[in-house]
Amino acid sequence: MIRTLRYVFLGGLALVLLTVALANRAPVEVRLLPGDLAALTGLSFAAEVPLFLIIFAGIVAGVLIGFVWEWFREMKHRSTATVKTREVARLERELAVLRDSTSLPKDDVLALLDQPKAR
Repeated sequence: MIRTLRYVFLGGLALVLLTVALANRAPVEVRLLPGDLAALTGLSFAAEVPLFLIIFAGIVAGVLIGFVWEWFREMKHRSTATVKTREVARLERELAVLRDSTSLPKDDVLALLDQPKAR
């Protein structure tokens, strides 16, 4: 059911993106710098690309910036989780050593003799 819903959603999204691409096929000129600044610096790079490529590149750039932003934001949580995981592993090893060194005697008679006497 979820797989089918996912395929329907992806198909609808593909249809919307295709419609946007077909509606915005006109070429536009993309410049590196504004005209006056390009004349001042001598850098006058310009390219003509379809408008839908600009739209899709903006969407992809926004998604990538969001991913990087979240990765940096969650870095403190990941480092805390790593520290806690190491601490849990260390404490489990310590507990295993303590259990081995203070294990109860295997014989019931010895266990009765080891119990503290009540007065």
